Amino acid sequence: MKKWKVCLIVLSVLVIGIALSGCKKKQSSDEVQRYAWPLGTSSPEDTVTQIYAEKFADEVSRLSDGKMKIEVYPNSTLGGDRELLESCRDGDIPFVVQNTAPQVTFLPDTAVFDLPSAFSTIEEAREAVDNPEFYQKMEKVYEDGGYKLLGYADQGFRVMSTNKEIRDISDFKGQKIRTMENSYHLDFWKDLGANPTPMTFSEVYIGLQQGTIDAQENPYEVIVSSKLYEQQDYVVETNHLPHYISLIVSDEFYKDLPEDQQKIITEAAETAKEYARQASDDRIEDRIKTIEDSGTKIIRLSDETKEQIRDAASDIYDEIEDEVSKELVDAYLQR
Repeated sequence: MKKWKVCLIVLSVLVIGIALSGCKKKQSSDEVQRYAWPLGTSSPEDTVTQIYAEKFADEVSRLSDGKMKIEVYPNSTLGGDRELLESCRDGDIPFVVQNTAPQVTFLPDTAVFDLPSAFSTIEEAREAVDNPEFYQKMEKVYEDGGYKLLGYADQGFRVMSTNKEIRDISDFKGQKIRTMENSYHLDFWKDLGANPTPMTFSEVYIGLQQGTIDAQENPYEVIVSSKLYEQQDYVVETNHLPHYISLIVSDEFYKDLPEDQQKIITEAAETAKEYARQASDDRIEDRIKTIEDSGTKIIRLSDETKEQIRDAASDIYDEIEDEVSKELVDAYLQR
């Protein structure tokens, strides 16, 4: 997204017409903020991503007694994932909440989150990203890229939806599955014998409807919010990757804030993270019920099949360790 487009959107919500890029001025800690800082996401409103973003905005307002205001823009209103990252890095959009997968292009070390089948439970995955040794390393990764990391929530694991009953690793063979444009994701599904195809998310429902693709993979939250289950006979709990959601802020913007406002932002982010994780846990069972009530069946893979998947995708670990420091991988896997 071009800077001028971002500025036009931002200007439309400013009460005193002060933009955040090019025309922003430093605010002292005792001034009342008379405009809303934008926070962009590419996700629909009825998702944990939106809950995370709104809780963060609410907490910032509460902790500052209404002196600091954030306006949340979902549905790619301020741009898709790539545009949001570029605009955040440049300081045009100070806050972004998004999945980590699109960040690999900008921050190659975030490929550590693409290690498949690394955790058996979402609690293990949360412990991994909260591990102080790992988190400090990731803070440096984001800072080097122009961002300040404020935390990771999640939407549980990514799972597969398809029209084929899958019980064994051989059942993946030939499945035309939509993935994000991430080389590690593509390689993972190739290792299982599937035929992965990158596709813009907005085209996935129609692709399933018209038979352009047979399957797709996303967390339950997305499968229900976008009604993808309507075009699928099965949801297979592959649980191949945690669907982490990062909250980031432009590092330049953050460092320009007074210390007391920085403290409010970090405290609000911690509260929002825990709130979003609980919301994810609370909503997953409801999403599963929605899917099952529609007639779509949930398949829970055996431990043997999960181990087969892990073994088949072992080369992804070698690929990622070639690009990411061993210390970072070890800290993530706590080995």
